[in-house]
Amino acid sequence: MTPIFRLCEQYVGKSAELDPISAEISGVSAGFAPATDFGPDGHAARAELIRRTLAELSGLAVTSEADRHAADHLRERLEAESAWHESGEPLRELRGQFGLVNLIRDSVDLLPRGDDDRWRDVAARLEAVPVMLASWRAGLDLGLDRGLPAARRQALEAAAQAERFAGVHDALVTSYGDGPLAGELAAAAASAHAAYTETARYLRADYAPRAAERDGVGAERYAVAARQSLGADLDPVEAYAWGWAELERIEAEMATEIERVRPGASWPEVSAFLDETHCVAGVDAYRGWLQERHDRAISELDGTHFDIAPPLRTVEVTIAAASAAGSPYYTPPTEDLARPGRTWWPLGGRERFATWRELTTVFHEGVPGHHLQMGAVMAAGDTLSRFARIEGVSGHSEGWALYAERLADELGWFADPGTRLGMLAGSALRTARVVIDIGVHLELPLPDGSRWTFGKACEVLSERGRANSHRVHPEVVRYFGWPAQAISYKLGERAWLAARETAMRRPGFDLKGWHTAAVGLGPIGLGRLAETLERVS
Repeated sequence: MTPIFRLCEQYVGKSAELDPISAEISGVSAGFAPATDFGPDGHAARAELIRRTLAELSGLAVTSEADRHAADHLRERLEAESAWHESGEPLRELRGQFGLVNLIRDSVDLLPRGDDDRWRDVAARLEAVPVMLASWRAGLDLGLDRGLPAARRQALEAAAQAERFAGVHDALVTSYGDGPLAGELAAAAASAHAAYTETARYLRADYAPRAAERDGVGAERYAVAARQSLGADLDPVEAYAWGWAELERIEAEMATEIERVRPGASWPEVSAFLDETHCVAGVDAYRGWLQERHDRAISELDGTHFDIAPPLRTVEVTIAAASAAGSPYYTPPTEDLARPGRTWWPLGGRERFATWRELTTVFHEGVPGHHLQMGAVMAAGDTLSRFARIEGVSGHSEGWALYAERLADELGWFADPGTRLGMLAGSALRTARVVIDIGVHLELPLPDGSRWTFGKACEVLSERGRANSHRVHPEVVRYFGWPAQAISYKLGERAWLAARETAMRRPGFDLKGWHTAAVGLGPIGLGRLAETLERVS
């Protein structure tokens, strides 16, 4: 192992010690630890680890191409993270969707279970929920005292989420049965549920009155967030203009597809028709349909356009029943591949599920999307640094997942005009994200000169982004509370498509070989993506 690879290994290990919850979510194989300190001391310790690692990296010699790639990725990610710490963002890290409350809840669900030793870990994690939430509240209080408030909207939305989580672990405790740990698990779950309730009270009564009324973060904070999400500096004015033009292009393609599905129909008419004719009823049927489509995609791709390692030929569909997030999401396998990759599907209060819309998301979250890419990185072994196997770049991974949807279209997997319309509607949603996110946070005017509000963002996402009604509110909450993350999808896809177009001009281009080599490189910031993929054979 070279000194650079060793430094990457050491950083992952030390980072996992300081933040075992994030390590659990990312699939790091490490000894069990019940809690992360999400308070000021925990943030300071993680910032210091970043500073020490960057200082040590600056003194190490690059001895190979693999070394150079590992060093570039480590440096880029840690510099972006360091800027986030220096800006004081950890002290106002408050998101109504995909925030820390959700992270803690998922960290319980992801723990392995089986024998009583593992169930003791589950009990310990549940007992740690009050401690972790208290540390987070302490950090938020310090942020308020230092004049670093999060938006009031995010406080109220996170409070509602925390309130919903009171009782969320009961099914887990019930699944254990009446073994010797039943009482301990029940008491630990009750303690966790009480902590969710107290956190909801705190956010509403204590934090929200002192929070910021403004939703947008402004240019300086947005630049830091964009660097984190994209691994590149952003020209927001150019991206904003491109987003509106891309939305118009997609809308024209959708109009053609609507004519194929139901000539002369409007969008509301054709979507209502497809909701009735391309759907499944009931949660069990929904789960079964999702699992079958995941499995079929793996079967059809393996050995043709990709070589999928045996441990990655399984994706586990998980229904996220208590989640209020509008969007499905993915968690990768563990480093040892013992825990499978999982896709998580919120119900959004539905009992009928429009499969014509959701087929494209199966390819996005599963194969050839996140599972194939992130799973391949986990399975890469020592060819990639441990840091590269664990720490990704949203623009790279989400861009690949949108590219995967486009690839599925090229492979004819949307032969049914309804499902292809669903794919285009999904692309419109991701493009609407670009203009909403940049427009809100930088206060850029809409094409008609009007200003962004929460209501206007919901309107654009519904009417131009073609979002399902159950997704509109949580999606917009997410954009308002997680600046620059939502732009990583379409801007990442744009970068992947441009890189492939360049590669295809070379004599002897082979798409399967390009895919294999590109995925095998591991995560890359968009600032280096084109340059790096030019060297892929």
